[in-house]
Amino acid sequence: MTSTRPVGERASVARAEARVGLFGLLGQGNLGNDASLEAVLGYLRAEHPALALDAICTGSDQVTARYGIGATPLHCYRPAGRKRGLNALAVKCLVALSLWVDSVRLASWVRRHDVVIVPGMGVLEVTIPQRPWQTPYFMFLLAASGRLFGTRVALVSVGSSVVDKRLTRWLIIAAARLAYYRSFRDEVSRDAMRQMGLDTGGDAVYPDVAFSGPLPAGDSRPTGVVGVGLMTYYGRNEDRRHAAEIYAGYVAKMTQFVGRLVDSGRRVRLLVGDVEDERVVQEVLAEVRRQRPALSPAALIAEPVSSVEQLMRQIDSVDVVVATRFHNVAFALKLGKPTVSLGYAVKHQALMAEMGLSGYCHSVRSLDVGRLIEQLTDLEQHAGQLRPAIMACRAEKARLVDDQFTELSAALFLHAPSGSRSPVLRGDDTQ
Repeated sequence: MTSTRPVGERASVARAEARVGLFGLLGQGNLGNDASLEAVLGYLRAEHPALALDAICTGSDQVTARYGIGATPLHCYRPAGRKRGLNALAVKCLVALSLWVDSVRLASWVRRHDVVIVPGMGVLEVTIPQRPWQTPYFMFLLAASGRLFGTRVALVSVGSSVVDKRLTRWLIIAAARLAYYRSFRDEVSRDAMRQMGLDTGGDAVYPDVAFSGPLPAGDSRPTGVVGVGLMTYYGRNEDRRHAAEIYAGYVAKMTQFVGRLVDSGRRVRLLVGDVEDERVVQEVLAEVRRQRPALSPAALIAEPVSSVEQLMRQIDSVDVVVATRFHNVAFALKLGKPTVSLGYAVKHQALMAEMGLSGYCHSVRSLDVGRLIEQLTDLEQHAGQLRPAIMACRAEKARLVDDQFTELSAALFLHAPSGSRSPVLRGDDTQ
């Protein structure tokens, strides 16, 4: 495979002072995104310790405090809450101005780097409510700036979905096309980009990078606890007008589901995948306890988390999992937990199929509490048979993520580790 460098491509990024940046919705409380960052940081520090690392992200203070790298805020202004009347007009003007300022700041940041890596995440998908000037626009600007300034922008095991909105679709396709390197986290993501008109013939598929990294140390003996992962679910992008109604319906059904679990004598631990999910956890917890004032505190557990490590320890303390948020499903499977996916996108089905669990998928849009109880019961009955297969799939995914990192070294850094593959470039630089 041959390739042509973009105009102005820096001759070498393997020198000691090479600057590598990380981009994404990081440090803002989404623990799946943070797990992806941790995996890529671990790889870079182990294989390329001389690199100068920093980030531009939505939670810069948290990223610096937790991971010890410099971080620049992606946004100079973020409105707090909804405004009305003249206040709303003033906020819209400030948002428009800040978008222009943020664009200049991001382009300038990209220019100062030799390589920029987008560590996993669903940055090319629109499976939850999102406007074109949000992540789609910044992904386009990131890749376009890289092409303009000769910075190698790498999209690493990212997620994608078919997008109907014309502007959002154009931004996503352009971002992928302009990237120096790209790989997808599943066949569904690659197929979605191909369906939208991108030539993906040279693109690789590797597992979600969150399958890399250490596992919690400790005893994983059975505990008799069911983990229930909740999410502030508002529907899809096209469901904005009915978001409040969709959220209320989800909370009501998950309250009913958790109530039936504790009524059956099961112990339940409520799990989150994002700090904003604490809201729905508290609503479900309060309502279940209100309906059952004599319920033992040990029967229904809910503890806050602020890091990937804390969440992984909580998941490791349960026997089986029912989860909505995608990375709660991924974390449970990484820990070898038999899981029911209460999914909101095709990516859930793809992951469950890869792990041999296609029969344990349930759509959150058509949530049937009775059917969900049946699936959980069946899962519990077959858990002993399922765990070894899940663990074997987990090990294979971890190995493939290592292969992805080897390929990254060859593609992004001139002096790759011994045994690396030949450089593989994506986008319009591939011929």
